[in-house]
Amino acid sequence: MIVERAGDLLRDDAQALVNPVNTAGVMGKGLALQFKRAFPDVFTVYAEACAARRMSPGKILPVQIDGDRWVLNFPTKRHWRSRSHLNDIETGLDDLARVLVELKIVSVAVPPLGCGHGGLDWAAVHPLITAKLDSLNLAVHLYVPEPGERSTSSSAGPEPDPAESNRSSTREKTS
Repeated sequence: MIVERAGDLLRDDAQALVNPVNTAGVMGKGLALQFKRAFPDVFTVYAEACAARRMSPGKILPVQIDGDRWVLNFPTKRHWRSRSHLNDIETGLDDLARVLVELKIVSVAVPPLGCGHGGLDWAAVHPLITAKLDSLNLAVHLYVPEPGERSTSSSAGPEPDPAESNRSSTREKTS
């Protein structure tokens, strides 16, 4: 069953939270940056997987966070500067469905994958998510784009280098 929600996905009580990432090892903007701050150990596992070239579009990286809870890293784009591609979202949703069944997940919180910084149109992404996840025997908390959130490719432009914010974050943690 899919229930649409608005608000802070990180506060969701779902067993699994989907984190939209790139395959370059950078969580420098948007929801991915929020995940990095909330779950630094997840970022470490993700960065190591990217460095070892184990992250690719269409392949979910599950990371257990505590007890029975998971963060499911979902590559929505290849590089943080790139736009998302609808076919990567579709193949990623196929793998997400597989992982959810394999891990026996009973509830999952899913963001508007590839929208926002990825530049995809929610009108194209929404039906893919519902088609791929609605038939699963679990609760899907689907977070819809916030009013005014960038959700079309025409509004997505080049992004500033998040590596700068990564360096300053690292300095703050080690000081």
